[in-house]
Order: sequence, then structure tokens, then C-alpha cells
Amino acid sequence: MMSKITGGPTEYFFKQRILNKYDIDYYQCLETGFVQTEEPYWLDEAYSSAITKLDVGLVMRNEGLRNSASRIITKYFNADARFLDYAGGYGLFTRMMRDKGFDFYHTDRYCENIFAEYFDLENVNAAPDFELVTAFEIFEHLVNPVQDIERILTYSNNLLFTTEIIPQQFKDWWYISPETGQHIAFYTIASLQYLADKFGYNFYTDEQSTHLFTKTTLKKNPFQEEELPYLIKKIKAKLDRYFRRNNPERESLLHHDWDFIKNSIV
Repeated sequence: MMSKITGGPTEYFFKQRILNKYDIDYYQCLETGFVQTEEPYWLDEAYSSAITKLDVGLVMRNEGLRNSASRIITKYFNADARFLDYAGGYGLFTRMMRDKGFDFYHTDRYCENIFAEYFDLENVNAAPDFELVTAFEIFEHLVNPVQDIERILTYSNNLLFTTEIIPQQFKDWWYISPETGQHIAFYTIASLQYLADKFGYNFYTDEQSTHLFTKTTLKKNPFQEEELPYLIKKIKAKLDRYFRRNNPERESLLHHDWDFIKNSIV
């Protein structure tokens, strides 16, 4: 099987049972470490529901993405321009960004736009030309990554996206999500750098899950927080300890719920 990133050779990696019924082979790109499944014949079944039952982190994830995207857009891009959330699911992120004052629009051919109705790509009057496109938790679903990412990049010279980077212990990795069968492509830093080079983009990353392709050469990696002066850091640490002590947060049930649903899927 040839690599869907480079077109070069792969080697058999391991086998995994998905949807609790299909034994699927996984292959690794010899040049970049990218991992892909065999040709995914099971996707119609996997997408019987566009948003899986296991995605209990959808709301919390969008809250975090709203904060990080707002910071990056304000600091590095034209915050008064238009933006597009590609494959944006129910439209929650688009709604949250519009609530923060950013002119975001939504597109997703497979999922109903519930939260950002009337702010879909088809509602943009002028030719679609966006300052930045967001594509969160999309890359791992792509059957043909090169062609699909190239299509996304037609909307903008800037693409802010998330996908988890392959860990050393891949075979037991939760992100494979075998219960759902929707995750079929898994990336390394080297494979994302290969794609950026192929399309002529600069590549910035937090080396974990959040990444940026941009035609603009930035002075610094936008995912590296600026160091605060020593005195300010001490004051901030004291304030954080004070607020945690006097306003203790309840432990999130997110991981408990994920485990419960995972074990409930037959």
C-alpha cells in the first residue's frame, strides 16, 4: 500500500478491530511516519451519525478552541476580516466566535448547522475569500489527505487546525477511536511538515494537537507563549493559588462519561 501523504512505500504496522466487527490493517509511511488504515470500506456505517456518541468533549473542546483561536487571530491576523470554520459540525464554534465579535461562517456537507444558521458559506454574498480557515478534528477523517487539504486551502492562505500527533505508544492510543471507525489517518510532525512544504506554506505547531499552515512568515511560533517577567509570574502564581483555594473547581465528569459510553458501545 502506498502512502497517502508522499505516494511512497509503507509497511504493515498492526491490526485493529473497529466498530467491534471489522479487523483492519494499519500501514506506516516509511518517509514521514504517517499512519493510515487500509482503504476504509466501512465509512458509510461509521458515519451513520456524523457526531459520534463518544464525542462528549465537543463543548469543552470548542470552549478551548474559541480562546486559542481568538488570541491567534487577534495577534497575527486581521481580526476584522471574514473567517470560515470548515467541516464545522453543528456550527457551535462558528456561533461562539461570532459571539466574540469575529465574522465567522460555517460549512459542513455532512452535518446540520444548528447553532449558526444563516451564517453558512452559502450565505456569503461576495466571492469566498477568507482571512483564515479553521479545521478542527478533521485531518484524521480524511480519506485522501493531500487532495482534501488542498481543497481546504483554496479558501484562504491561512489554515488553523487540530489533529493529535502520533505518540510513541500508538497501538493503545485512545485517538485511534476503533469503536467509531471514523479516524483513519494519523499524523506525525514530519508528515505535516511534508504537506506544508508540498503546498508552499509555513508550518507552526505546538507539537501536540494544534497547528497552523500560513503563507505569512511569522516572527515567532504563535503557539509559544511569551515569557512573563519574573515578578509578574510570581504575582500570577500567588493569585492562581488564592483563587483555587477559595473557589475550588469540581472535577469534570468528561473522562468518566467517555469511559462509560465507550464500555456501553456493543
